[in-house]
Amino acid sequence: MDRPVRCLPIPDGLDGMRVDAGLAKLFGISRTQAADLATAGDVSIDGVVVGKSDRLVADRLLTATLFPVERAEPEPMEVAGMDVLYADEDIIAVNKPVGVAAHPTVGWDGPTVTQGLAAAGYRISTSGPPERKGIVQRLDVGTSGVMVLAASERAYTVLKRAFKYRTVEKTYHALVQGHPDPTVGTIEAPIGRHPGAGWRFAVVEDGKHAVTHYTTMEAFQEATLVEIHLETGRTHQIRVHFSALHHPCCGDPMYGSDPQLNKRLGLNRQWLHATSLTFHHPADGREMTITSPYPADLQHALDVLRGEK
Repeated sequence: MDRPVRCLPIPDGLDGMRVDAGLAKLFGISRTQAADLATAGDVSIDGVVVGKSDRLVADRLLTATLFPVERAEPEPMEVAGMDVLYADEDIIAVNKPVGVAAHPTVGWDGPTVTQGLAAAGYRISTSGPPERKGIVQRLDVGTSGVMVLAASERAYTVLKRAFKYRTVEKTYHALVQGHPDPTVGTIEAPIGRHPGAGWRFAVVEDGKHAVTHYTTMEAFQEATLVEIHLETGRTHQIRVHFSALHHPCCGDPMYGSDPQLNKRLGLNRQWLHATSLTFHHPADGREMTITSPYPADLQHALDVLRGEK
């Protein structure tokens, strides 16, 4: 049986990770299998063969010749609260709820966007790595809002390029503690893995270039609602940048939010929502904007701050 060859840019989220650990996450294989591939010389970065203990570098080209395996398609799974905002033969836009992953991953047995769409009868592009077919962007499990997927192979190619070259306008709203000063500004600070906790990210000197633009929308006594436009797309970028300014997202204890305020607002996750995506349709080039309303838990937090609850 022919051995499948996978060639893809290394995601930001795997930057600095060991090759064997990163391969396991990317391809849904065991770490032992990943180590065996590297030991056999079947893994390279930018054409240079790497060992199992070498480190991955974001955006560089990873090539791996995998062991032949039979892969079952993910089981369809209905996803409560996931609405399809727009769909045609090329694209599908969904309103992703909190607690839902973009696609199946090692160690995650909860609901996913791809499984939910399969259960609803939608066709997703077959392009992309096996576990991430049709995925052109992702939102964290704990972040809600607009997410677009490719339904056709043509759309996958066009949208992946658009996200890579940052021609997609991504707008987020976040409720952050305190009052950012200035009220309109840009945060430009490199992001990499936290030196003391590999599962977190932080502003670090040798991190990846990251730029976040924000505008104050509404100020409260204890927090501020801001609109955010991302110039780059690093893992946890918004959460890390505002935490570095000592204005973490409300409801985000991983990055320093106040537990008492979280409790008062009824938040069990970060107040962060992908409110809209603006892009050119991959088939005819027309500009499209897909928007998503606040979910109930985020609206409740605002109502509390406004004295309406």
